[in-house]
Amino acid sequence: MSNLFPLAAVDVGNSRIKLGLYDLPTANASANSPSVSLERIPDTFSSWDPRTGGWDGLAAHLDRLAVEPQAWWIGSVQRRASQRFIELLRERRARGVTLVTSGLLPLAIDVPRPDMVGIDRLLGAVAANRLRSPDRAAIVVALGSAVTVNLIGPDGGFRGGAIFPGIGMSARALHEFTDLLPLVDMEALSEPPPAVGDATLPAMTSGLFWGAVGGVRQLIELYARDVGHDPDVFLTGGAAPSVAALVSSRGRYEPHLVLDGIAWSAAAQS
Repeated sequence: MSNLFPLAAVDVGNSRIKLGLYDLPTANASANSPSVSLERIPDTFSSWDPRTGGWDGLAAHLDRLAVEPQAWWIGSVQRRASQRFIELLRERRARGVTLVTSGLLPLAIDVPRPDMVGIDRLLGAVAANRLRSPDRAAIVVALGSAVTVNLIGPDGGFRGGAIFPGIGMSARALHEFTDLLPLVDMEALSEPPPAVGDATLPAMTSGLFWGAVGGVRQLIELYARDVGHDPDVFLTGGAAPSVAALVSSRGRYEPHLVLDGIAWSAAAQS
């Protein structure tokens, strides 16, 4: 395991690339022990949009990392962006570049085709298994380009979930597939809007925000009914901070959930 840490965990999403560095687990402890805690290296966590910041800017950011990673583990749902990122690493002769697949995860995946599940969903489940209460199911809600709501059983197995368009994607669809509806500024969705909009734009803002909240709430209720108790709920993604307390009394915001899942998966290779 020492040849993997310090580890660079990279989450390549459809709109952003997230990066964070992790240090070794507690000395002389098994990486699979629940008592072990991986350390996030301070000031190494960042989020980058190559469309606005450019790949050259990202390359410069990599050059400024204060710690030299022993290995790079990359979870990706965007093939073109991950290929470009790996090219950047090869240009820098980075060590230990691994594109994470389902077979590398310390996770029972109870679906017919584990290889067809988005790796970000599975990595969130890996991290949730470190955070959930013993013998209690967990739900991971990721609010990004798409919204995913995934169920982890009390035994820690990934059971599947639901996927629907994210708030930003829905906002663009309303604008692009109608004649008169405007494009909603995403900043307007950073806080809960009034439920009743008194004009077109606030009505759209209400529908986008509360529609997403309602969809997540309903799925949490159905999952709870399926497992017979209220699961722990972990939310991640850009819109998650304003939504966590609205979807469940057990809702908890975890900004680095997928990166944590990558780090725990690497640690489990010891």
